[in-house]
Amino acid sequence: MRFHTRKWIKPEDLNPNGTLFGGKLLAWIDEEAALYSIIQLENQNTVTKYMSEIDFKSSATQGDIIEIGIEVVKFGNASLALKCEVRNKMTRQTIIKIDKIVMVSLDKEGNTKPHGKIKVEFVKDRLGDS
Repeated sequence: MRFHTRKWIKPEDLNPNGTLFGGKLLAWIDEEAALYSIIQLENQNTVTKYMSEIDFKSSATQGDIIEIGIEVVKFGNASLALKCEVRNKMTRQTIIKIDKIVMVSLDKEGNTKPHGKIKVEFVKDRLGDS
């Protein structure tokens, strides 16, 4: 799994218990999945359709650094299935694992749009040897 994003836990990210607010973390995961999918599918009109069960294993506190990892599970006709892991760099503990996040490619009218992708592409591969 590639870990693309790191977040520094600040006071505004905490719940009343003084630990990372789950809703904040889920928003970061959703944004990371969207950005990853938009780049892979080359379509800014890509949205979240599904997120599997969420089970928090540990947390983070103010000053901790977490990292968000995304990996492709499957390319569908108009979708991309991902899995995600978030870990605390300070404690080395997994905070959450999400087995399946489905992102869907849409056209301008909001209908599913086939993307024609079958494998992960890196930007450097799209640019060629110029």
